[in-house]
Amino acid sequence: MNIRRVPFDHPDALKLNDQVQTEYSVRYGDEGDATYLAPEMFKPPVGLYLIAYDDQDRPVATGGWRTQNLNDEGYLDGDAELKRMYVIEELRGRGLARRILAALEEDARAAGRTRMVLETGTKQPEAVALYASSGYEPCAKFGYYRLYETSLCYAKQL
Repeated sequence: MNIRRVPFDHPDALKLNDQVQTEYSVRYGDEGDATYLAPEMFKPPVGLYLIAYDDQDRPVATGGWRTQNLNDEGYLDGDAELKRMYVIEELRGRGLARRILAALEEDARAAGRTRMVLETGTKQPEAVALYASSGYEPCAKFGYYRLYETSLCYAKQL
């Protein structure tokens, strides 16, 4: 796999984002993740967006981080928030998400972030398993979905 830095509004990023939104919609019975995201949130040094491409140059996995600091949504100074972790269905279970996660953590650490945080949900057991096995621990809820019963929040010191 070839992992590349791309803008959040790159055509391949938009394609994979549409796919992950469809999956969220199916799993949760809603319109997908309503968290506000803008391309500038993922521009270094305040964030990063990655896409993994297969040997046929097909976009197959994605993930990004964006800077967060102390605010009324429960973030803390020094936070890097993980967003849009996704692997196409036919390539799941091959370690792609783990590779992207490690690259995002390394980049956020190099950018001076001290904690990686993420929000997932009760209907995403694969994500929960990945984060738990990667050293993430439950933390106080934060972000757009912090008041939702189905929301699960995790953090890892960088």
